[in-house]
Amino acid sequence: MTVMMNFLRSLLLSIIFSFVAPMFLFGGVLFALSVAGYIPGLQEVTEVVSSLITEFLSVFGSGTPVGGLFVICSTCSFVGALFDTYAYYRYQILR
Repeated sequence: MTVMMNFLRSLLLSIIFSFVAPMFLFGGVLFALSVAGYIPGLQEVTEVVSSLITEFLSVFGSGTPVGGLFVICSTCSFVGALFDTYAYYRYQILR
C-alpha cells in the first residue's frame, strides 16, 4: 500500500508543479517587461512584446488571456502527470 501512496504523492506533486511552472514563466516575463518599461527608450518595445504575449494567451483562452493561461497550465499539468506515470512504470519494470 505504501507503494501506491508514494505513487499518488509523486503524481500529485508533479501535477501541481507542472501547473504552476507556466504561470511563473509567463508571469515572470510579463513582470520583467513591465519593469523594463520604466527604462527610457524601451517603453514601445515592452508594450509591443507584452501585447503579443497577451494576444498569444488570448488565442488559447477564447479571447481572454487568463483563460489561455489556464489552458496552457492544464495541458502542461496533464503532460507532467503522463510523464510521472511513465517514469513510475519504467522504475517498476527496471527494479
